[in-house]
Amino acid sequence: MKVFLLKDVERIGMAGQMISVTPGYATNFLFPKKLAVEITPENEKQFLSKIRIVEKHKEVVATKTSMLAEKIKHIELKIKRKMADGDKLYGSISAGDIVDLFAAEGISVAKNQIEFGKSIKTKGLHEFTVKLSSTLKPVCTIKVIPE
Repeated sequence: MKVFLLKDVERIGMAGQMISVTPGYATNFLFPKKLAVEITPENEKQFLSKIRIVEKHKEVVATKTSMLAEKIKHIELKIKRKMADGDKLYGSISAGDIVDLFAAEGISVAKNQIEFGKSIKTKGLHEFTVKLSSTLKPVCTIKVIPE
């Protein structure tokens, strides 16, 4: 059965795609949750035009996202924190702290987009990843300095 996805469905497809699924999956999962619409021969042309519009929109978003990734790569964030025993922090740097620093630079990211290799608990330079999309994951640095 051919369906047009209205929203992203994990492991199935992205919004705006025309895919084939089993009839049971469509009628029992996709249609009740309003995640997809059935494609019939009558409305197939209408959905093909919607797909073209979605593709153009994705291109625009991709270019904006890649520009944002380049901007993020070249930013070095600095944060002042209280230290204990010379170079250890009293707490750790959280994703919320990094989101606030990005907001001060005029960049809007969400907490769930910040990925740490390990928690930041000492002074110095530390790297983290900002997940902008499944393919764009720029690495950024933060410098922790004593207050």
